[in-house]
Amino acid sequence: MKILMATKNPGKIQGAKEAFEKYFEDVQIEGIPTESDVSNQPFNEEIFEGAKNRVKNLKEYAKKNNIQADFYIASEAGIQNLLCDEWIEINAAVIEDKQGFQSVGTSQGFQIPDKYIKEIKETELGIVMDKIFSKDNLGKGKGGISFLTHGEITRIDLTRNAFIMALTSHINGEVWR
Repeated sequence: MKILMATKNPGKIQGAKEAFEKYFEDVQIEGIPTESDVSNQPFNEEIFEGAKNRVKNLKEYAKKNNIQADFYIASEAGIQNLLCDEWIEINAAVIEDKQGFQSVGTSQGFQIPDKYIKEIKETELGIVMDKIFSKDNLGKGKGGISFLTHGEITRIDLTRNAFIMALTSHINGEVWR
């Protein structure tokens, strides 16, 4: 099974691969960076908009380069406060199959202290976390969540879970569409 993913981030690719391997055999993911066409630090509706834009841009790239795939996928992390008054970081996943059926899912989220929201909106969560914790590139690889949870949960876990949630419409056929 060939999957094109709108990123070169190894943690995101690994999380997606783990999700698809739960339900499909011979999963091969090729990472191709694409633009989200939203701000560098997406928030609220921009999170899903960015992931959907990445899939759209990925499909355009594939068409121009004559690349066929079974699935076109993307994930986008961002902060949202739509469900409560607290800011929560989530990962959104979008999956589109070769017939054009699209589904979405999210990871679990973690709260962001209010005192950092303004700076995060002006830059990015990863940059702010690097500064707070005197680290470099916490957002890459295992992600800042690995640091915050003392290694219990990684970016790979969040990405895997978001894709599993998005896969529910694909693995259950018409009954869940």
